[in-house]
Amino acid sequence: MAHRLRRFAPFLLAGLSVMTAGQALAHPHVWVTVKSEMVYAPDGSLTGVRHAWTFDDMFSAFATQGIESKKKGEFTREELAPLAEVNVTSLKEFDFFTSAKADGKKAAFQQPVDYYLEYKDSENKEKVLTLYFTLPLEKPIKSKNLQVDIYDPTYFVDFSFAEKDPVALKNAPAACKLAVARPGDPAAQGRQVGEAFFNSLGSSSNYGAQFANKIGVTCP
Repeated sequence: MAHRLRRFAPFLLAGLSVMTAGQALAHPHVWVTVKSEMVYAPDGSLTGVRHAWTFDDMFSAFATQGIESKKKGEFTREELAPLAEVNVTSLKEFDFFTSAKADGKKAAFQQPVDYYLEYKDSENKEKVLTLYFTLPLEKPIKSKNLQVDIYDPTYFVDFSFAEKDPVALKNAPAACKLAVARPGDPAAQGRQVGEAFFNSLGSSSNYGAQFANKIGVTCP
């Protein structure tokens, strides 16, 4: 399992090192709450997607172990900057867990920009990490039908849209309409698979697509 952790992000190893045997056998291993913005240019073309990914409190505690800070239990953006950089870089193999299609054709993304980590209180008063980054498109696009899916193909990470205002259109044409679809309950899929199956999955697998969070934008 450790090699899969390294493939996603180095700080996931911190979580593995302290998980109990029972926790390590469960899938998924990390939970992420997603908020996203679809970013548009003045001419009405989509230029990129801006993400805010909030990690679960247990993983956040593991990930920040060993990081030096001036104030105990608190971390500034600057102190978290090396962690943000190495993890954003490591997401490339998995296409940043984000895929896009414009009028049925795949749209490619560039390397992330404007990325940083924050460590702050969540709604339940637990300290959590949130990773912010923007994925620019290789070419701005205009389309009548746009779909963006967010998921981990190996289902190691469970991505879930935030309950309130999970997606926003930033400077989109007024006539464009937004639709958000959350995945069904994984437990209701009815398929029982073991850890050996998950360990066999890689970035090219498509198992996690059934748990995708979907953004749809239609424009006249």
